[in-house]
Amino acid sequence: MVRPSGSGKHGSTKLVLICVGLLGFALVADFLWASSSHFASSFSSSIPSDWASSNDRSQNTLIFPRKDEPKEPSKLGVPVVKSKDAGSGRVLSATFADLPAPGLNWEKMAAAPVPRLDGAAIQIKNLLYVFAGYGTIDSVHSHVDIYNFTDNTWGGRFDMPKQMAHSHLGMATDGRYIYVVSGQYGPQCRGPTASTFVLDTETKQWRDLPPLPVPRYAPATQLWRGRLHVMGGSKENRHTPALEHWSIAVKDGEALEKEWRTEISIPRGGPHRACSVVEDRLYVFGGQEGDFMAKPGSPIFKCSRRNEVVYGDVYMLDDEMKWKELPPMPKPDSHIEFAWVVVNNSIVIVGGTTDKHPVTKKMVLNGEVFRFNLDTLKWSVIGKLPYRVKTTLVGYWNGWLYFTSGQRDKGPDDPSPKKVIGDVWRTKLKLSL
Repeated sequence: MVRPSGSGKHGSTKLVLICVGLLGFALVADFLWASSSHFASSFSSSIPSDWASSNDRSQNTLIFPRKDEPKEPSKLGVPVVKSKDAGSGRVLSATFADLPAPGLNWEKMAAAPVPRLDGAAIQIKNLLYVFAGYGTIDSVHSHVDIYNFTDNTWGGRFDMPKQMAHSHLGMATDGRYIYVVSGQYGPQCRGPTASTFVLDTETKQWRDLPPLPVPRYAPATQLWRGRLHVMGGSKENRHTPALEHWSIAVKDGEALEKEWRTEISIPRGGPHRACSVVEDRLYVFGGQEGDFMAKPGSPIFKCSRRNEVVYGDVYMLDDEMKWKELPPMPKPDSHIEFAWVVVNNSIVIVGGTTDKHPVTKKMVLNGEVFRFNLDTLKWSVIGKLPYRVKTTLVGYWNGWLYFTSGQRDKGPDDPSPKKVIGDVWRTKLKLSL
């Protein structure tokens, strides 16, 4: 009988060892690749998106979750939008996308003297008083610029009090006096103040008012029935939603009381809401819970990203002095505290921010113009902006809708925020009753 030779046996053993070695190498390489991908993903998701670097050229292309992944049910019954790539079978809730809207003819006007973000604005007749705001994340404005709707020019700049906050202000007017409540003092993510002031727009003189019981960040603020009302906002850490509601009697730029009175708490707290009074009813629109906070131990209060929940809730106070919940906005909307006007018994709201992108977690800006008809209590989307923008400042004069300032998107295909602007745009807007 012929036996196998010794050299053949050694050759088989060598072949087995080579195969085992290659398999081991492949497993190690796969593990290293997976680990590096997870690290890269974690690192990129930790970078704040509000203040994008000028060198950032990446496109925030919508990445749709797989069809078999669990999907959060639509809060407002918004339909699901399918990807153009039908073969991918991937979908995304429409709340993260632009809503269908008719086009508007926008005309670009003279830009503001400075770009500003998270500033404030109050319209009195044909003048728009524009206050404070960030210039960059490391610099803030401490003056007022005035835009004249009659001749479409800027002028009349004057300074604010040195103790007055520079962003995230609460603000209301009686037609002459502008009441300024709390807000954030300084750049980056410093905390709020409790200080309040009043401006006489005829004399350009400032006065102090009694401070709030505690500091508040971006509270909803409005004059109603002879009292200055301050609602919600965030607490001193800039992130925790506040539910408190205070008021103080005021007249002709002076407080008639020494202390703020506690009122019925708002059903849902948080900053960046629109607040208006129409036909003796007080309305509060949208907003969010949570915001950026100062990084612990940072000497400059460097902004650190935190979880935020944007909502489209609408609440109203009337003679019963109980909050009533009204139909929600077409989609969640925040950063709209001075982005509204009243036209023909309707509230018109411009731009803002919605839920963050479900995959990249970046902020998503809104580019729609919303109308809330107070006669029918129905919402509609009445137009699109030249670009998506948040914390813009809005006015209405002689049939023209204006907006200026804020932070715009990176481009038509990227709704995340980038450039802080001072642009001024207007469009003809006529609403039927």
